[in-house]
Amino acid sequence: MGSAFDLAVANLLSPMVLFFVLGLVATLARSDLSIPESIAKGMSLYLMLAIGFKGGVGVAQHGFEAKLGLAMLAGMALSAIIPLIAFRLLVVTSNLPRVDAAAVAAHYGSISIVTFLAATQALEASGITFEGYMVAVAAAMETPAIMAALWLAHTGEKRMDATTLREVLLNGSIVLLVGAFVIGIATGEQGMKAISAFIVDPFKGILCLFLLDMGVIAGRGLREGRKHLTWPVILFGLYMPLIGAALGALAALAVGLSTGGTALMITLAASASYIAVPAALRLALPEARPAIYLPLSLGVTFPFNLTIGIPLYLSLATALH
Repeated sequence: MGSAFDLAVANLLSPMVLFFVLGLVATLARSDLSIPESIAKGMSLYLMLAIGFKGGVGVAQHGFEAKLGLAMLAGMALSAIIPLIAFRLLVVTSNLPRVDAAAVAAHYGSISIVTFLAATQALEASGITFEGYMVAVAAAMETPAIMAALWLAHTGEKRMDATTLREVLLNGSIVLLVGAFVIGIATGEQGMKAISAFIVDPFKGILCLFLLDMGVIAGRGLREGRKHLTWPVILFGLYMPLIGAALGALAALAVGLSTGGTALMITLAASASYIAVPAALRLALPEARPAIYLPLSLGVTFPFNLTIGIPLYLSLATALH
């Protein structure tokens, strides 16, 4: 697979990363480049549908196995444990209020589906196969982190009521991801053949356009939230993925995943959410400041994982196997 340096160079020069950099640089230079909100939402829906469906088809092709259940349990355990570690580190190293620290911690316990997508593309480019059911693990890692954050932020008035729980479980991205996964299992290879022109061929191009929009959003967040992002908080956004990666590696080894599956488990544990968790926390923790948790997850950790993290995680998975 080559050295970590070769992988890093290849990832940096991939169209997906370069389009993200274009959006980031253009926004920091105060260009008026932007993607209409309706188109951005449409691209998000497409990516969720495509990855869920392809993951379901992968399970249908290889069949159900005990490792699927074990991998999902391991992912959920990581999603619940990582926020506890992240919260304690933030409390010790920064002066963030408890509610903001809990909100940030939730993002690092949950996952970034686009980082997951980028990792699958890197694996495919390297000729490394992986378990198709890892998309189910990704879906399972959304909710525990949000629940852990609400518990961490609890002050006596914050409670996990039925309305909040329903919003978390029925978050649109989770519903679409899981639903497409189930449809992929039900239709299998025949279903893939029927819609491959929609699911396979346009995928990379739409991912490039989506990452261009992510670069624009990250640039805005860095410009508007820099007064809130102190150095201890920024450094947290760089070292927390490495802590998550180490825990993900241990979990993958315990489950017995393949090299590709290990790389994806490490990537999931190292990533930070900027779609599902912000949507849920706007309802559950409205007092938490998006100007802190969004620029940190999207403007610091996401670029780190996209450029340096993924090649590092692939090399780690290879070394472990």
